[in-house]
Order: sequence, then structure tokens, then C-alpha cells
Amino acid sequence: MKFPEPSLIVDHLHEPALEFAHGERSPHPKDGLFLYGPHARGKKTREIRVGVIGTSDGIGHFRNWARGIMRTVAVPPPGKGEKKDRLHLANFPGLEETFGITFDPDEISTLSLQLADIDRATRIENLNEAVDKVARLYIERVRKHLRNEEQSVDVWVLVLPEIVYERCRPGSKRTGLSMEPGDFGRRQKAKASLPLLAGVIDQSNEDIFNDVPDFHRRIKAEFLSIAPTQLVRETTLAPHAFLNRAGYPIRKTQDAATLVWNLATGLYYKTQPKPPWRLGAVRPGVCYIGMVYKSLPDDPDGHACCAAQMFLNEGDGVVFRGANGPWKTGDHDFHLKKDAAKKLLKMVVTTYEEIHGEPPNELFIHGQTYFNDEEWQAFCEAAPKGTNVIGVRIRTTGGETKLFRDGDYPVLRGTALLLDDRVAYLWTTGYVPQLDTYIGPETPNPLHITVMRSKYQRPELRAVLEDIMGLTKINYNSCNFNDGLPVTVRFARMVGDVLTMGSAKGEEKQPFKFYV
Repeated sequence: MKFPEPSLIVDHLHEPALEFAHGERSPHPKDGLFLYGPHARGKKTREIRVGVIGTSDGIGHFRNWARGIMRTVAVPPPGKGEKKDRLHLANFPGLEETFGITFDPDEISTLSLQLADIDRATRIENLNEAVDKVARLYIERVRKHLRNEEQSVDVWVLVLPEIVYERCRPGSKRTGLSMEPGDFGRRQKAKASLPLLAGVIDQSNEDIFNDVPDFHRRIKAEFLSIAPTQLVRETTLAPHAFLNRAGYPIRKTQDAATLVWNLATGLYYKTQPKPPWRLGAVRPGVCYIGMVYKSLPDDPDGHACCAAQMFLNEGDGVVFRGANGPWKTGDHDFHLKKDAAKKLLKMVVTTYEEIHGEPPNELFIHGQTYFNDEEWQAFCEAAPKGTNVIGVRIRTTGGETKLFRDGDYPVLRGTALLLDDRVAYLWTTGYVPQLDTYIGPETPNPLHITVMRSKYQRPELRAVLEDIMGLTKINYNSCNFNDGLPVTVRFARMVGDVLTMGSAKGEEKQPFKFYV
């Protein structure tokens, strides 16, 4: 007996368009901003209030960099072996010309720190305490400023000496440094040694040992109650001020124009009520949620925190913090209990209704795990009558599935391999004809997409894939053509990292711009 061979459908999704000023559209953020400006651009140039914290040298590097972005920043000439026309690169026209915002580099609020104080803090023997001390130098300097100054700041830029990046991350070795004892005693190199010293030292600040020793996470968590932040290294702003013995920059950075595009996009997003662009063709009444789970470090009960990232057709997002609890059910699986799931989803729906005046028609929940019966029933019950809830699992792949095409470049971005009416592979990275290149190191790997559940009628798989393609284009912390992951998944780990920090407690609902 001969069985018919199964046939798989290979489809291609068109590149999603983005909307800019006056309703004009373009698939590329840089083209749209250059030609039309941000979609919510005002008639007059907006003055933004920028605060800068760093060493005197760091503040000087930022001022010099800021003066440069007020005019055109050109793409460098092609290097050896590069194409003459590199369509993925673009000159930056200037901050006011591109975004309609400006600020005076000589009038920014500046808070100076001593490099010697930062260096001394990074040498504290216990890494948790060292990171806490360095973070407090920045945080307390800002809080003092806020107590004494009436003028508010839209965004705080933290300019970091290289020693902060090298010494204040999880696993920082700090080899070859002369270490200092800190407040918990020289012998204390780990939290485990604290009980031995309980009768000798003050343990009132022991909460710092419950956090991952990461300066970036600590700052983002602390500033949730202050203002959005932008962290940037001195070597990023002024690479030619930090040279090795051979006369070359000590680290390779993006070209000057690309760097400005990315940082300027972040400055606009973090200081304005609306993001610089939005999706051009999103169905009305659609809401996207990215579920976030993160195990709490050193929690004796093995609990995890959960959150929901909500994104609308305007593109901007809100992060809702759920309850901490026993949500971890496997090595990589997390599931909410009924009450926690209901409460979290109701917060999302309430906020949507406050913005739009009515509940969403469709509410897509994107996650990297499946949805069990208890939490799914809770989601459906919490959603208003008439709102279709759709659960979609989005997973990265590691090379087990490849698709090849003839020619010098790999598979086109937007290619989809449909396995059935619920499951597909989607290539969100790949060759982009408009850019005439593929930006990546190897043959691209697809996302594995599964429409898991649906409260009412299940949407067509192609519509789900088109939505995911669109969500790869609204990363406002950069100005790239696209990301490889939709924004609902792209920042899940970062949001979770921030929410596990002790200083993030109490922030139940906050704009997404505070986390990136």
C-alpha cells in the first residue's frame, strides 16, 4: 500500500508597515523618521529635560556627544570588503530634524561623582555589597537633587566608567584587585557566612543579599519610582578617548550614526507621551500580552514573580506586576493559580478600558510555555464577555530546523512553514530585500509558533503570524529594521530581572519605558 506524502505549506508574509507623522507609512523606522518624523510629532520643537550622572569626565563625554547629535552624523565610509551601498546604515539628520525634540547640552542637570569613590566601592569583598554601594552612589545623588530642586527631569542618563561595567555584574571576577572589607566584615564573601557573624555585625541591610548583584537591574528597579533611565558606558560615547597600546579603541562599538539613531530613539521614547512610530495595520480592538515569569533568587520556598507586558496598536506598553508565589511547575514551566491569574488579567483589561473606553475584541497572550487548565479558565473568566482570549506559545529554536534557498543569502525574513492550522515555524530574521542584506552571523533559525487555546473561535494562523511579525518592529530602545523576537517576548527576561529586585516592590503598574 502506498501512503500519500504529506505536503507542507511554505508561505511568505509581507513586511509590516509602520506609521509616522501625518499617517505616512514606511517599513523602516529610519526612513519614516527621516521623511516624515515621529507619528505624534508636535507643530513646535519640544524641549526635553535631561539629567546626567557620572564622573566629571563622563559628563564631559556626554556633553560632547550631545553637541554632535544636534547636527548630521554621517555613516563612515565602507571598509575593506564592504559593499559601497550599505542600505542597513543611514546618516542621522540631527535630533530636532528627526524627532522634533531638543535640549541644550550646556544646560542639562548634571550630578558629579568621584571616580575614586566608585572604584573604592567596586573593591568591597562581597559582590552584593559592592554593587549595592556603587548603585547607592548614583541613587542617593539623584534623590538629594530631587529634594533640593523643583525642576523635574524627563530622563536620567547614567554615564558609567568602564569599571562599573566590568565589576558590577553577576559573576564579575575582579581578579587582581586589592579588596576592601565593607560593612559586613572581611571574612564575609557569601551570604552563607552571615550567621557566623550575627553577634558581631549589623544585619539591618541584609536585603541586598536577596538580590542578584547586577548594577543595571538595581538601577532600573530603583528608578521605577523616579523617572526613566538610559545607561551608557563612557567608552560608548567617546570610544577614541579610550585607546589601547596600539592606538585603537579598547572596545569595538557601533558606528557613530547607528549609535546616535539608537540612543536618540530611546531619548525620544522615554521623554514623550507617545512612541516614535506605531504599527500601521493593526486590527482595531486588539491587545497583546506577554507573560513574564522569573524565579526569585535565594527564595527558600522556590517562589517566582510574574508580570504581564501589555502592548496596544499604538505600540507603547505597560508592565503589570502580579503576585509572587509557587508558580514554577517544572524546569522551564510556570503556571499561575486561579486567583492570581484572574487578578493579573483584570488589571490589564481595566487599563485597556481606561484608554479605549471599552474592552478589547481580541486579547492575545504570548508566552514561552503552555497554559494549564486552571490558569486558562481564570484568564477566560476574567476577560469581559465578548473578548476572545487567545493563548500563543512562542519559542526560539536552536538550529534543529533549517530552511534553505538558492542564492547568496539565506531564507527571506517573513517566511513561514505551516505544519497545520495551529503550528508553524516563522523566520523573523533573514534576508531583507529592502536592505539587500541579512544581518546575522549564520543561517537564521525560526521561531516555533503554536496557537494553544482560544476562548471563542480560533483566529487564522496566518493572522497570528502577521501580528508577531509586526511586534518585532516596535523595540523603541533602538532604531533597527526589526528584532528577531516580538516585543511581548523580547524583553520578558529583562522585565523579570528588574521585578525580582527588592527595590522594585510596590510598583504594581508602570510604563514599559521604565524597564528598558
